[in-house]
Amino acid sequence: MSAAPVIAAVDGSADSLRALDWALDAARRRAAPLRVVHVRQYAAWGQADVLVAGPPDAEGDPVLDEARTRLADRAGDQVVEYVALEGVPGAVLPELGSDAQLLVLGSRGRGGFASLLLGSNGLVTARDAGCPVVVVPRPGREVHGEGPAEPGPRVVAGLHADSPDDGVLSFACAEAARRGARLQVIAAYPWPLQTWSAPGQVVPPLVDQDAVEHETRVLAEGFLAPHRERHPEVRAFVEALPGDAAGHLVAASKDADLVVVGRHRRRLLAPARMMGSVTQAVLLHAASPVAVVPPAPPED
Repeated sequence: MSAAPVIAAVDGSADSLRALDWALDAARRRAAPLRVVHVRQYAAWGQADVLVAGPPDAEGDPVLDEARTRLADRAGDQVVEYVALEGVPGAVLPELGSDAQLLVLGSRGRGGFASLLLGSNGLVTARDAGCPVVVVPRPGREVHGEGPAEPGPRVVAGLHADSPDDGVLSFACAEAARRGARLQVIAAYPWPLQTWSAPGQVVPPLVDQDAVEHETRVLAEGFLAPHRERHPEVRAFVEALPGDAAGHLVAASKDADLVVVGRHRRRLLAPARMMGSVTQAVLLHAASPVAVVPPAPPED
């Protein structure tokens, strides 16, 4: 069994209990222990250094008791640990990713407005955690577009052909292998291209769209090749599509097992962790669970 756990963050909400079910399945697929964590929110007026003398007791925590009850008939011989913590969830949850292989939470917690599509804790955790973060949406999200032509389990990965992140493809291929799923790699390219020659004047592109699509596909296939070698059992295919990357990924989330996207890399002029606009849009609108993968460490 893998030593690094899969962590499920719970707060008693229906969203977090759905995330708990997803995390239990993920832990089984990885032969990893499941750690169920409840972060008790500090009062807004309180200060952490005077409220807590030590870690709270997980026994008697009503949120964890509810999680125990839910898993009583489902966990079987799965190793499950229950942990209660004190603090601000948006600060505590990302830190848990330092010794986890996966962190799972619901799209919204108990607080906030009912109309929110994604809670602040989910957004901050997906942006800052050191491990991949899976956000499980509420059921019933409507997605425009046709469903997959071929039935069966499917994992979707977003690939930026101009600046690919190897961590996204690595995670997506491994997840597809665990699930016996096809891997759909979506590489979007900007189209139509517009060139400005003078204020108010747009020059038609000098490049043919078929050529741009072909180049995008060739690049994507090249990035995918080493992952195909590591996972020959995974049937992977590339789709090079014009225009809105987020829209294509959201449409592909219909009936998908998982959509995998990456975070922005830290840059010289923007050293803080960032969440790209495509990733945010996918988190907000995808119908399937979404995995946000940190950038792969640079090679020496």
